[in-house]
Amino acid sequence: MHPNRDRVNILLVDDQPSKLLSYEVVLEELGENLIKAASGKEALAQLLRREFAVILVDVAMPELDGFELAAMIREHPRFEQTAIIFVSAVHLSEFDSLRGYRAGAVDYLQVPIVPDLLRAKVRIFCDLYRKTRQLEALNEELERRVEARTAELAAANVDLEKRVEARTREREEALAQVAEMQKLEGLGQLTGGVAHDFNNLLMVVMSNLEMALSRVAEDALLTRWLGRAMEAATRGAALTKRMLAFARRQDLKPESLALSDVVSGMVEMMSHSLGPSVRIAVDLPPDLPPIRIDRNQLELALLNLGLNARDAMPNGGELLIKARTADEAHLPDKLAPGCYVHLLVVDTGLGMDVETLKRASEPFFSTKPMGKGSGLGLSMVHGLTLQSGGTMHIASRPNEGTSVSLWLPVGQDPVLAGRTLDAPGRVESAVRRVLLVDDDPLVLAATADMLRELGHETIETTSAKKALEVLGAGERPDLAILDYAMPEMSGSALAELIHEIHPGLPLLLATGYSEREKAGGRLPRLNKPYTLAELDRQIGLLSSARATIAS
Repeated sequence: MHPNRDRVNILLVDDQPSKLLSYEVVLEELGENLIKAASGKEALAQLLRREFAVILVDVAMPELDGFELAAMIREHPRFEQTAIIFVSAVHLSEFDSLRGYRAGAVDYLQVPIVPDLLRAKVRIFCDLYRKTRQLEALNEELERRVEARTAELAAANVDLEKRVEARTREREEALAQVAEMQKLEGLGQLTGGVAHDFNNLLMVVMSNLEMALSRVAEDALLTRWLGRAMEAATRGAALTKRMLAFARRQDLKPESLALSDVVSGMVEMMSHSLGPSVRIAVDLPPDLPPIRIDRNQLELALLNLGLNARDAMPNGGELLIKARTADEAHLPDKLAPGCYVHLLVVDTGLGMDVETLKRASEPFFSTKPMGKGSGLGLSMVHGLTLQSGGTMHIASRPNEGTSVSLWLPVGQDPVLAGRTLDAPGRVESAVRRVLLVDDDPLVLAATADMLRELGHETIETTSAKKALEVLGAGERPDLAILDYAMPEMSGSALAELIHEIHPGLPLLLATGYSEREKAGGRLPRLNKPYTLAELDRQIGLLSSARATIAS
């Protein structure tokens, strides 16, 4: 017997002990387990206790012969495939052999038996039984492996679905952010265009009101009416500045500032504006680096944030203004690498839910009652920080207050000791011939009236082409005031052509955009709407500069 081979059971059934002994001697060298039974009943008892590879059965036995025993064995599902070999010294006819095969035998041997033949036949069925069991074991192992692999694939599929779902969600969020940015960009362009048109209208309204007010000083009632109209127009001009701030088209004058000076100067005014129920706390370290930003716009931003905080705390609360040097390793993704100051304005108010927070910085979006807010406060702050090279982030939860974070770039220039205010006094100037170019007839007429009010003469044209024709016809104005946004040719493009024709002619660019890059670069500018005093001062400065160059 092969040393690594599993031994199988062979059942020997015969009512004669001598024959059982002879079978045992013949089959002993197979090395298998030989189990003997002296009757059919004893054989059935052995079958119930163990598995057998081969059953060697004598046909002629008392009580239960071999045919009957085989029939009973085959009726049991467990033994349907067990090999049965009949051995007979009495039933030797072909009919007996056929009966044995019908009873389920795999072979039918007649006595005398050739030992080598018996061993060979039993060995074949033992090996077949062993191979069958090995195959069953391999099949079970294969099924187990298939089941395990199926489970792994199922788990991998679940993980893949989760990853696909996460990537899909990330993609949808990215697309939503792009859509939001495009929407805000579109709103910015629309807002900037509306502000430009509104500035032109305000230019006409405010200039005519100012000139009318100068002529009705003795009529108190009319003066009061015109004064109210002027106040409303001035508020409209402030509103356009906020719109331009959101559109990132306002004219900024950045300078290096000590944030502590700005905040200290604002705390007292904010205390009066926010009321006694709001306590203002300031936490600014003494070693905070300077920031580079427009001081006026930063003050306006702080005031807007304070007013928003006050409205969010109807029963009072605390407003904290805090700043730290930003950690360069943990800057928001939208910021370029560099040095920043992280300014936080935190309130203890009602807070905002997720949907409100998403729209908080949108222009004209407001949770305040109709007429109580323009919806431009946070959008103005957002536009200011972006235009200054920083960014803004808002964090809020219902009933947990709101925190507005501003990352502002550190200034590299020396800090100015304080704000210097230009004296509004008039610069004296002689009577000048002024070339006016504006495609809006109302603005053109209003500006011409203002110039005549100041004692100057005007040459009025409604396009760049007509202005060039006038100059080509021999007109020699003392200076030219050009509108920036005109069809066919902008004011800055017209200025370049005029410089080629009259290199020394002073030029003044009037614009409602307040955007230096789009409004003529280094050309002197007059932002619409402007007053008589501002117009007179600019003309005087240009005239003085020309006189200095001439001398």
